[in-house]
Amino acid sequence: MKLSTKGRYGLRALIDLALHCEQEAVPISSVAARQKISESYLEQLFGKLRKAGLIVSERGAQGGYRLAKPAEEISVGDILRALEGNLDAVECPGLKEDAGCEGADFCVTKYVWQRINDSITEAVDEIMLDQLVRESRKAQCKSGYVAAQCEN
Repeated sequence: MKLSTKGRYGLRALIDLALHCEQEAVPISSVAARQKISESYLEQLFGKLRKAGLIVSERGAQGGYRLAKPAEEISVGDILRALEGNLDAVECPGLKEDAGCEGADFCVTKYVWQRINDSITEAVDEIMLDQLVRESRKAQCKSGYVAAQCEN
């Protein structure tokens, strides 16, 4: 499985948003500048994330985006599925009841594909956005980037 820029950039943007939206909504231009992603591309990604119920937009002078729910309730899997769709590495018709796979009854490779798909799902669903925010803050503190947010 290979993620597109939608998944990679979208995850980075949501980590950035979670880092900065605690006090007020964050303008998309701020996220774009910090992450070096074009605003128009971020608008497309944020549209999908908004549709999935992961972020909300606020209009007006102090407008921007914020998380729709706490970061500890948003998994990497939620984000990637909103942006990429199905995360299965292998689409095997033998894994579906009515898929019409002629060899499904005697094909054992379908068990390999199922385990790979299940492993990916488990991995991305276990990692929560708040964990990535904490890791990002630790990395920033080590580099001296944002000393004010460092935990002593």
